[in-house]
Amino acid sequence: MYYPYIIKELLHRHNRTLVNILGIAVGIALFVSINAVSTAYKMAVSRPFKNLGADLVVQQAGEHSMKKGRPPASMRGIRLPFSNQLISRRDLNRITRIEGIDARSSALLLWEFEKQGFRTIMGVDLEQPDLLGPVKVKEWLKAGRFPEKQGEAVLEKHYAKFKAIHLGDTFKISGRSFAAVGILEIKEGAQVAAANIYLPLGDAQDLIKGGPDAVNILYLRLRNPSMLNQVKKQIPEAVKGVSVSSSDSFLELMGGVSMISGRFSMIASVVALLGAVLLIMKTMLSNLVERSREIGVLKAVGWTHGEIQKQLMGEAFLQALIGGILGILLGYVISYGMGFLSISIPVPWELNPVPAMAKAEAATQAVRLPVSVSLGLTGASMALSLVVGCATGYLLGRRTRKMKPADILRQL
Repeated sequence: MYYPYIIKELLHRHNRTLVNILGIAVGIALFVSINAVSTAYKMAVSRPFKNLGADLVVQQAGEHSMKKGRPPASMRGIRLPFSNQLISRRDLNRITRIEGIDARSSALLLWEFEKQGFRTIMGVDLEQPDLLGPVKVKEWLKAGRFPEKQGEAVLEKHYAKFKAIHLGDTFKISGRSFAAVGILEIKEGAQVAAANIYLPLGDAQDLIKGGPDAVNILYLRLRNPSMLNQVKKQIPEAVKGVSVSSSDSFLELMGGVSMISGRFSMIASVVALLGAVLLIMKTMLSNLVERSREIGVLKAVGWTHGEIQKQLMGEAFLQALIGGILGILLGYVISYGMGFLSISIPVPWELNPVPAMAKAEAATQAVRLPVSVSLGLTGASMALSLVVGCATGYLLGRRTRKMKPADILRQL
């Protein structure tokens, strides 16, 4: 392969060279950005569970919620949410014994309807693992501390501001007095554990007189994430009537968007790359016709078909290399820009801590896309670019096999 000749040829036909490089760059940029956004989309959807350190959430709906929405007899005062009835200790033990479960954390979610409005209360077991479930809200404190004993509470900052409750103030829940010892801000994407007020689990259990075993949400962490579907299927078989949610529950509500993000992202990016290949093929074919006389001369002076084919492959390889690098950089810029976008993730009914009649906006949560270009995606993109360039050069080189020097030189 004659390398100086490759450089001189590309510089001599700089317009076509630029078109080829830009064609590859656009195809690679689309490939990188589409796959990066697709991965970010899946990460954003799984963030509500990741922020809680959980793989699965187990709940049990009340009977009235299954009778075509028939409301309960009364909505006043402290009550259990429609989708979060108490889970018995026997059922908790049955779930914990399922193979693959590494750790569990339970909580008690309550609703309170009063004349002044509606609020949610989360009872948190302070003795359970700090890295699993609502106990992780300790990490989101903006001021003060987390409750250390009964009679203390932490408030969500927007609720505290709306109710004009400050650190050290005393407020009442169902006639009982509580001291506000902390203010926290719900982390983005963690609305499945959101509440207006966080209490020690014992205080929340006393509010409904449920006893020390009263819990209605179970957060599970698996030893191996690959066992997710297996464990998710076994739990309803072990305990009848419970619902099991995972990040897939959010994807199911996303409908067509999630399908495009997960199933068709690769197809869309490959189609973009194929479009670039067709553009390059068309440009190089035109270039090959223009260079037929040059190829005839090269054959006449002793160049073999194999040497000419290597020369064409070298030109295509160099263009693919430059186009691939440029495309990766462009794809990174596009992905970086899309990282400032947020998507609205619909919260499944059973995971929504707020009833729709209290605040319709709670049915969705906005999460910023965590877009990034991984080393694996960068390597795959560059490999695709080089494969496309080499394959294009090889196919074009084969077309020169039928070019006979005598026929070409007669046209000079």
